[in-house]
Parts: sequence; structure tokens; C-alpha cells
Amino acid sequence: MNSIRATRAADLRAVFTRSTLASAILLALASCGGTMPTMGGSKGTVTGAAGGETAQGQNTQLTRCDETLGTLAVEEDSAAPWYVQLRQYNLGSTVPVLRLMIQQSNCFVIVERSASGMAAMTQERALQQSGEMRGGSNFGKGQMVAADYTMRPSIQFAQKGTGGIGGALGGLGFLGAAAGVVAGGLKSNEAATTLLLIDNRSGVQISAAEGSAKNYDFNIAGGLFGGGLGAGAGAYSNTPQGKIITAAFADSFNQMVGALKNYKAQTVRGGLGTGGRLGVDGGSTPASKELNQAPAATGAKPPAKK
Repeated sequence: MNSIRATRAADLRAVFTRSTLASAILLALASCGGTMPTMGGSKGTVTGAAGGETAQGQNTQLTRCDETLGTLAVEEDSAAPWYVQLRQYNLGSTVPVLRLMIQQSNCFVIVERSASGMAAMTQERALQQSGEMRGGSNFGKGQMVAADYTMRPSIQFAQKGTGGIGGALGGLGFLGAAAGVVAGGLKSNEAATTLLLIDNRSGVQISAAEGSAKNYDFNIAGGLFGGGLGAGAGAYSNTPQGKIITAAFADSFNQMVGALKNYKAQTVRGGLGTGGRLGVDGGSTPASKELNQAPAATGAKPPAKK
């Protein structure tokens, strides 16, 4: 029994030593003004690059399609409450990271439909029409590719610091305040997201998927200085909030692609948009007419009119 207690005490002393050393290193770095930037040093769930159907440095957990399913525009509702709340985390539009993820998957070909992108293309066409461009620039009509589908992202919730284990570590006796400093930065981050896929020709929703993500942010600096090292960075690859939102969108997309790989179109007898199968007495839709004709077809007498 004494040997077990001695081993546990030694383990706790080792944790205390490592925590103290980590705190000292961070304080030293802070006093020196930081370190030199490192290329590629900040990685999130969606990273790397895409060129055509080729991807480089992508997350291996991202689902990939052998066959491209069509052209796609990504449009987010900038008036939605979740979009406004992104500003609280110094995060901007979700479209760039979603477009990278989708192209890396090879499931869709992305087409430009953003306001700034369309303005740039319009400007080039205006220059062509003004006669300022060189001959053979070929910005005439009939060049743009139609968007078969539109993907609409939304965030149900994204919360940093929904839980932690600071109290558990802080109760280990002789670790005392040092454990509280380290554990104070260990918080759970959670997010849930939704992706909708709309057919642009018919307006029919082809697919919908919900995804979620959760991690623990072990940020010693947060306990020491009262704020995370990534605060204010405004990027989805180097802040706890941005990383967890990106991971949730990746989960949503993987879920959607899984359903689309087994896609079977929904059908309604008589055709979509012709009134549906819920007929009403005296109505003019196919289902209503079938309802009125049903007694004659079965040989039963229609109900007597009052």
C-alpha cells in the first residue's frame, strides 16, 4: 500500500513539475514578444489546397467522390442570427472554407456567385465591351457555367467553454493554485451545423445534413493571461471557435455525401408540384379528382348529398 501511495505521489509531482515548466516557458515567450512565424504551423480540420479534381494536404477524414455530381454555388444568409454572432469570435464568412472542403472532396464543381466575384466578372466584360481589352480575350456572352445546385450553410450553435475539468484537477491537494492555472484553460468547445442542398432548376431540396463537433481546448495561456493565444486572429484555422465550426461543417458534409452516394430521387404520383397526394373533396388536383372518382371505380355508391 505504501508503495502505491509513493507511486501516486511521484506521478503528481511529475505533473506539477511539467505544469510549472510549461508556465515558465510561456511567461518567457510573452516577455520576449513571441516567436518567428512558421509556415503551415496552424492547421484545422480543413486545410491544404485544391486544384481541379486534385487535392493536396487535405484532411484524410474528408469524404471524397470518384464522380463529380454537378456544379454548385455556396450561399450563406448574412442576415441570419448565427452569421451576426460569428463577429463575436472575430470570424468572417464560412464560404471560403466550405468551398475549399467541397472542391477537395471532388463531389461538386464550384461556381462563383458571390457579390464581389460577380462584380469582378462583370467588370471584365465591361472592359471587353469598351474595346480596351486585347483581341482574342473572348469575354463574350455564353461563357459562364450554370449552377446546378446551391448549398446553404447554417450554424445551430457554437459555444466555447461549455465545460471543463478545472475543479477536478484543482482538488488534488498539494497541486493547489498551479493546477488551477493549467486546468483553467481546459474547456470544451461544441458546435452543430446544417447544410442544405437545393436543385436550382426545380427549387427542390435534394439533401439536408446535420453535423457536430466537440473538442477540449487545453490553453495554459488562457489561464495565465485571461485570454486565448488565438483571440482576435479571425481565422477558421487558428481559433478554438473557428476550428470547431469547421469540424462541424466537415461532419455535415461527410454525412451529406454519404446520403448522396446512395441517392434515390423522391417521386410523387402525378409529378412534383401538381397538388400532391393529399386530395380534398371537390378539388382540381389529380389526387382530388382520384378521390372524387374513387366510389365509381370501386362500385361503391357515393355518399348521399344532404
